[in-house]
Amino acid sequence: MSVPDFCRSGDGIKEDLNMSKQDYYEVLGVSKNASDAELKKAYRRAAQKHHPDRNPDNTESEEKFKEAKEAYEMLSDPQKRAAYDQFGHAGVDPSMGGRPGAGGFGGGANFSDIFGDVFGDIFGAGGGGGRGGQRVYRGADLRYNLELSLEDAVRGTTVKIRVPTYATCKTCNGSGAKKGTKPTTCTTCGGHGQVRMQQGFFSVQQTCPRCNGNGSIVSDPCSDCNGQGRIKEQKTLSVKVPAGVDSGDRIRLANEGEAGENGGPSGDLYVQIQVREHAIFKREDANLYCEVPIGFATAALGGEMEVPTLGGRVVLKVPPETQSGKLFRMRGKGVKPVRGGAVGDLMCRVVIETPVKLNSQQKELLRNLDDSLKGNGKHNPQHHSWLDGVKKFFTE
Repeated sequence: MSVPDFCRSGDGIKEDLNMSKQDYYEVLGVSKNASDAELKKAYRRAAQKHHPDRNPDNTESEEKFKEAKEAYEMLSDPQKRAAYDQFGHAGVDPSMGGRPGAGGFGGGANFSDIFGDVFGDIFGAGGGGGRGGQRVYRGADLRYNLELSLEDAVRGTTVKIRVPTYATCKTCNGSGAKKGTKPTTCTTCGGHGQVRMQQGFFSVQQTCPRCNGNGSIVSDPCSDCNGQGRIKEQKTLSVKVPAGVDSGDRIRLANEGEAGENGGPSGDLYVQIQVREHAIFKREDANLYCEVPIGFATAALGGEMEVPTLGGRVVLKVPPETQSGKLFRMRGKGVKPVRGGAVGDLMCRVVIETPVKLNSQQKELLRNLDDSLKGNGKHNPQHHSWLDGVKKFFTE
């Protein structure tokens, strides 16, 4: 009796037995040399597309979902994939003579990971912590409001601040357990911090209700931190304030926030800058502004006067016939911005001050001066121009 042709080689056996099932690579839509990342991406795409919750009462989509699930389970396991590549379905299906435990919907570690990822994408599940270990949490960020004088903000300074925060307990090194003991692995979740509920092919992962996602239980808590792993304390920090900061700027001090839980990283501290109002100067971006009162005679005849800057006193030359409100620019006497750029200017606005508390002789001198100025528009051009406009308004 001759042996049928299809049984003469391994390839022939593979070809015959594969006729009843679709090729796993075709199910996922990838090539036979696809990487693990490509397999994972393809499975996620197929699982989301054909998930029963997105396709209710659609038996065809449900079947495709199961096929994609089975295909990824096989191809994501290196040993199963090697057997499948060599012998086809016969190498992974016990009913076809493959090695035990290769087929069906039992999940390996890789399959559990990707299945959890898919359900996270579909249902928006998330949360910190890693699989297979104690869940850790990053500490909270903190904010500290720092008030500075204008001089310190412009020149830069170093200040010491005291910040109330949570710090890692030194007695238990953040474990929360009494010195000499250790937290025990949670028996409900096996230290994963999450438990899986499964009905048929449908599986949902949620936070372990016993350990609250920590993955461990503190049976004998530390007396200093009451099992929290953190204690409240005041810490002193030195903050270097760069020159040119302004209100609204903030300085980030990495890892100076609250300590993390279960060995998680600390948060950051953000120092918020607020510059106090100055008695003389007002700041607008890189420029400084100030008002300079001048006397009536100085405005009319001209003169020189000293004005303050943040770097010392300088002389301001006031030309004759200066009007109230005129701006004088003193270049380079402003602020160098913290983010770079040219140094700003100091803008001096002159304000002519009217004499007060005059004696009789001074009043008489002013009356004589006023009489000598009347009737000649060239001495008060703005006043006469305004009067002409008023007359024209009432005439029309």
